[in-house]
Amino acid sequence: MNINTVILQHKRVCNFVVRRKVKQSFDIMADMLDSVSVGGLRDEFHKLQSTYMNILTYTVEGISDPERHKVYLKLMRDILRLNDRIKQDILAHHSAWYTYSVRDREQREERLRGGNIIESVDNLVFKSRLDEILSSAEIINTTPESDRARETEHLSGIIFNHLWLADFYGEAEESLMNMLATSGKFEWHEMASYVSAVTLSSLRIWDPAKLQMLGRLTNDKTPHVAERAITGLIFSLYYYSNRLSLYPEVMESIMELAAGSKFRERSRMVVLQAVRSRDTEKLSKRMNEEILPKVVKLRPRIEEKLDLDMILGENPGEGQNPDWSDMFSGSEEMFKTMEELSNLQMEGSDVYMSAFSGLKKFDFFRELRNWFIPFYPDHIAVDDIFRDEILGPAINELAEALYKTPFICNSDKFSLILNMKHLPAEQKSMMLKVFRMELEGLEQMKYDGELTDPEAQFRTNVTQYIHDLYRFYKLSDFRNEFEDLFTSRLDIYNSLFYREICGSPEDDRSLADYFFSKEYYSDALSLYLTLISTVSDDAEIYEKAGYCYQKEGEYEKAVEAYSKAALIDPKSWTLRKTGYCLRRLGRSEEALEAYLRALKNDPDDQGTILMTAHCYLDNDRYEEALKHYFRIEYESPGNVRVLRPIAWCYLMTGKYREAAEYFGRLAASGLTPYDLVNMGHLALLQGSSQEAAAHYISALEKGQLSTEAFINIVNDDTPMLTAAGVSADDLPIVLDYVLMSLKKDQ
Repeated sequence: MNINTVILQHKRVCNFVVRRKVKQSFDIMADMLDSVSVGGLRDEFHKLQSTYMNILTYTVEGISDPERHKVYLKLMRDILRLNDRIKQDILAHHSAWYTYSVRDREQREERLRGGNIIESVDNLVFKSRLDEILSSAEIINTTPESDRARETEHLSGIIFNHLWLADFYGEAEESLMNMLATSGKFEWHEMASYVSAVTLSSLRIWDPAKLQMLGRLTNDKTPHVAERAITGLIFSLYYYSNRLSLYPEVMESIMELAAGSKFRERSRMVVLQAVRSRDTEKLSKRMNEEILPKVVKLRPRIEEKLDLDMILGENPGEGQNPDWSDMFSGSEEMFKTMEELSNLQMEGSDVYMSAFSGLKKFDFFRELRNWFIPFYPDHIAVDDIFRDEILGPAINELAEALYKTPFICNSDKFSLILNMKHLPAEQKSMMLKVFRMELEGLEQMKYDGELTDPEAQFRTNVTQYIHDLYRFYKLSDFRNEFEDLFTSRLDIYNSLFYREICGSPEDDRSLADYFFSKEYYSDALSLYLTLISTVSDDAEIYEKAGYCYQKEGEYEKAVEAYSKAALIDPKSWTLRKTGYCLRRLGRSEEALEAYLRALKNDPDDQGTILMTAHCYLDNDRYEEALKHYFRIEYESPGNVRVLRPIAWCYLMTGKYREAAEYFGRLAASGLTPYDLVNMGHLALLQGSSQEAAAHYISALEKGQLSTEAFINIVNDDTPMLTAAGVSADDLPIVLDYVLMSLKKDQ
């Protein structure tokens, strides 16, 4: 059985249902039912078909039923739920996925324990069973190496797996989560991992109860819990955005959350960080292909300039920061790149993905739950390093510094700790010294950040968590069992729920400007267009919308947006952009008009002068073009490129002596194949076919111009040449001479 086909069929059913195409959804489900193992699913399917047929009959016969809408809505929801269950049943029996092997194992262990932890929605025996386990485990204040700690770890794994693998939540799961939160017997990091389990479960199979649970946890005071809850909630709402219209109670609960003072702002944090994740692959590629090779080349110079062998000296804590600009002298581009990366890191971009992607093969990461555990100094993975001769005595300092580091996500912190066991002794010692130096600075940075931004810690935790999720979806051994959210546009800002809670003009403007600054022009445009529908007198919005259209290649729409901006505020920039787009559309006369208006506003702007000259050239107004090109030549005497259009204008106006002079000046800086073709044209116009042929052959011999391209250029210029007196009969002969001579030489 093709599992990918089943997943695709499930999606198609969902899409059909939300679009009210029930018949098509039934047809696909009927095919899927051939592979299910539970006969009851077929029975439910036939009941839903019967219910729908009754609705159709009553509607067609005109029978009035005030409850029909409610019945119809319930039917849609029941179809979606059955579709989800069918998919889960097929995957459980045919996919051989880790997910279902874990579920089978947990169910076997429940039977061996002599009873189910949670057997059904109404089974509250679990509560007393959990109380019994907790009281016997005595899990408070256990040491990392104790058997009780390992029993607690095992119990924590059971709870995580249940919350992850339960298809639908009921009273028993509510009781479980309430007890976990109020018992005082579970550490903050365990609670945070349980929230991730709920998120995984929500993304695996739709259940409004899971969203309700995540919503309540967004106000939890336990460290990392609220951050993970709101991230999981927003990702789930985005993933199931097309279903929300069928579940008004979900939107009602979201609106209640949004009434709180922090939910909206925190939602924006999550959305912004999710969007930043798009840059991760681009940053990783840049690190591997551009930056790291340059760093390797610079390393001897860096070591010499920073005196790395003595960097710690006798009193490493008192040293000054290195003069980075001096270190990178002679490599200014590298300095700017490192500065840019530093700024990206500060704002939350994932610059470490490439560095840590190769450190996810430890056994630690073969346990799915470990991808979602926040790093903390007392974790058993850290405890194992106590036995290391070098690291052991100072592991507390190292782990504490790593725990407080805001720029490395939890998954990468574990990677770093696990990898340290395998480093040479010298590198271990160096890392200990570095982390000792960092610890004090991290404390001060955290203190300063919380003074200026009360949400700094929340933002840091959200950033780290989304980086953790990114690594799980991209690097884990289980990634093929989960639909990768990070392959989508993550345009959460367009989702129904987000528009409802964070769709104010101020929110849209802020997010649009961020997208614009990051060159996400399609995303920015959708928000600017939304703003335009409510704000009609803001020239900057029209300007930016026009620029987005321009970058997307939609020049007609760009001109329209720029024109509206110019009506409000006719800036030179707007007029220049209008001219650029009109020129790309081939509307050269209109483009010239736009540039002339811009030039009137700013008569000394060289860019506008140059583009005005180009437009005159496009319109065959060579004398006017020359006047503007001469201004560029006069004001920028070292600009060799302006000599080229001047030479062409002289050629087109019959001033062959002047054209030859400018081609000669061009030759001093190197001629392009196109220059040589134009010089051939000049020779023809001056009556020297032999000299023309020599220039044409030189143009082709450079290898930068193909024979086909050369022929096309000559054909395009033939009307101009013959109008100026070149014999229409001689021109093909000269052309064949060139081609034959070139072939003979080869």
